[in-house]
Amino acid sequence: MTTPVLPTRYTLPLVEVRVAELDLACLPEVGAMFDRVLALCPAQVVVDLSGCRHLDAAAIGLLLDVHRRLSRADAVLTVRNPNPRVGRILHIAHLDQVLSIVTDPGVAAQTAPGQTRT
Repeated sequence: MTTPVLPTRYTLPLVEVRVAELDLACLPEVGAMFDRVLALCPAQVVVDLSGCRHLDAAAIGLLLDVHRRLSRADAVLTVRNPNPRVGRILHIAHLDQVLSIVTDPGVAAQTAPGQTRT
């Protein structure tokens, strides 16, 4: 089996993070974590929101900022397994049309924005 060769702009093919809280109160800590993750130059970042019960406007802004920064590097942000409430918030904010959102825990493959994999 051969290992896929990444373009030189990426140092890692995938970084997965699990976020339990994503709101204004924890924004500095989570934002700093994303800064460290993005410094690794991954080709894809998967944010598992299965344990996150709520998103607020600050969290939506952070996700959009991470998406923008990754897009500039031709990398992808994928949101995985938002619970129904968080999924509804993402839908109302139209993030489901900007971000890749997957609901299958075994899937981390790239999905085009605006598509939801189940």
